[in-house]
Amino acid sequence: MRVLVGCETSGVVRRAFASLGHDVWSCDLLPAEDGSNRHIVGDVRDHLNDGWDLLAVLHPPCTRLCNSGVRWLSKPPPGRTLDEMWSDLDDGAALFSACWNAPIERVAVENPVMHKHARARIVNYQRQAQTVQPWWFGEPAFKATSLYLRGLPPLRPTNKLAPPRPGTEEHKAWSAIHRAPPGPNRWAFRSRTFSGIAAAMADQWGGEAESMGQPDLFGDE
Repeated sequence: MRVLVGCETSGVVRRAFASLGHDVWSCDLLPAEDGSNRHIVGDVRDHLNDGWDLLAVLHPPCTRLCNSGVRWLSKPPPGRTLDEMWSDLDDGAALFSACWNAPIERVAVENPVMHKHARARIVNYQRQAQTVQPWWFGEPAFKATSLYLRGLPPLRPTNKLAPPRPGTEEHKAWSAIHRAPPGPNRWAFRSRTFSGIAAAMADQWGGEAESMGQPDLFGDE
């Protein structure tokens, strides 16, 4: 298949699909961390009509869309205005809508659970198909990841681990993403896709999509 992995600089998902022989490209406003020549530097929206079979948008800007950020719509953070917060929300919803409604048969968009103001701005909004955890796929970590799916099945766990008990050192280690200290690279650390999840995406979506037939683009899940 021809696969576009939008909003990814790490190359983790791109490499997972490439390892199975797919014609896959990543795209982001930033260069690829691995220096790959199969990475497009630019706005993913400029490439949605290039004949892809599958679009996976892994890390779209979600700060203004997710429940955890809704508080800034009534009281902005220092140095920002309410108008700027609502403008950011409109921009984030527009990006999500463009990707969700792309002329591509199979679409997956990663995003946290959205608040009502974000949902109201998404064209053809449908609730997330599932929320996965890295430890479902053999990765000792906590990071709830919601997947909005069109024309694709929910991911099946491949290697479920037993989560450690709260309060233990192991539980703290599994919570490294949530405990990451502020800093210039915090966003990159928190947004990186785990290789176990990437492998499941490539194997399950890439391996099964061709046998799924023509989906109803906006039908019920």
